[in-house]
Amino acid sequence: MTGTVIGWWVYQLTESPLALGLVGLSEVIPAVSLALYAGHYIDRNENRSLLLKCTILYICCVVFFLFLSHKNFEARFESWTVAFLIFGTIGITGAIRAFSGPTFAALIAKIVPRQFLSNAAAISSASWLVASVVGHAAAGFLIAFMGIHNSFFVILSLLITGYFLLNRLSVKPVIAHVKNTKTWQSVKEGLKYVYQTKEILGALSLDLFAVLFGGAVALIPVFAKDILHVGPIGFGWLNSAIDMGSIITVTALTILPLRKKQGKILLMSVAGFGIFTIIFAFSEMFWLSFIALFLSGMLDGVSVVVRGTILQLKTPDELRGRVMSVNSMFINSSNELGQFESGIAAKLMGVVPSVVFGGLMTIGVVIATWFKSPSLRKMEY
Repeated sequence: MTGTVIGWWVYQLTESPLALGLVGLSEVIPAVSLALYAGHYIDRNENRSLLLKCTILYICCVVFFLFLSHKNFEARFESWTVAFLIFGTIGITGAIRAFSGPTFAALIAKIVPRQFLSNAAAISSASWLVASVVGHAAAGFLIAFMGIHNSFFVILSLLITGYFLLNRLSVKPVIAHVKNTKTWQSVKEGLKYVYQTKEILGALSLDLFAVLFGGAVALIPVFAKDILHVGPIGFGWLNSAIDMGSIITVTALTILPLRKKQGKILLMSVAGFGIFTIIFAFSEMFWLSFIALFLSGMLDGVSVVVRGTILQLKTPDELRGRVMSVNSMFINSSNELGQFESGIAAKLMGVVPSVVFGGLMTIGVVIATWFKSPSLRKMEY
């Protein structure tokens, strides 16, 4: 919900696609910079208490967004001044996410027995996607009927609820020999494991470059407002379309998991994601744009499940925080750098050509990976 509200808010303030790119850059710099240290810190510290601290810091950031979005504040300062204060706060949330995302992923394996991890990974992905769909769509309605400022009150109440639910988890002890490992040695162990495990490295690299070039999501506010001419409700539905498609795929693969040729299926799905990104770029009809995003989400769901399953099954308990942080670094850099790349490309090439270029580059990445990474192409689990 926060991402959707901020996307609409920033574009409303600046009417600049570049500003939407700066939103992504503001988050990715601290998130990626802190990722490796975060993995070391997560493995050395009790996960439940760390996640609770991260949630409190998120709450503080949303309170500041409430302050920034108040009509008296916006009336007193110029729009770009408000936008840069938003970017600064997003930078803080990026630093928090460097710790919170991997902590949550590592915590799952400490709660769920190993024989159920594959299903747990899929269910976790599905629950996140459900929240994302509901959040994106609901945020559009909230903006339309309550305004940006009041939307943050709803977000704040949900974060506080989340804090109390997380507080019900029991304490998870830290593995003793991990706790005594030096920082740089600990970081190197995580990086070395990811590099040596070719299936993990291949899946993460594919996701990094595909999302870096194929992320049309960052420019959805521009398409909604200037090309499709729909208001915040239509924007909310477009923003949730990819996640709606992903939910269907993740749910289906939870019930009927992939039994073989997961690597080939992953590569073909990412190529399909690029094709539907191109269709979205050329569309001038809301229903076609929605369907293109929805189908690209269904194909992206395959990547979510395959990557999540590989990470959970192939990562030892004592390395979970560090490996999940490397994963977080790849995902953060692909999503947020992709958002920045989309903003720069839209500024230089125009909105539609930039999204077409991204889709073509995604297909190119898949073709290169098919020939350059046979271990990923032949991967089965």
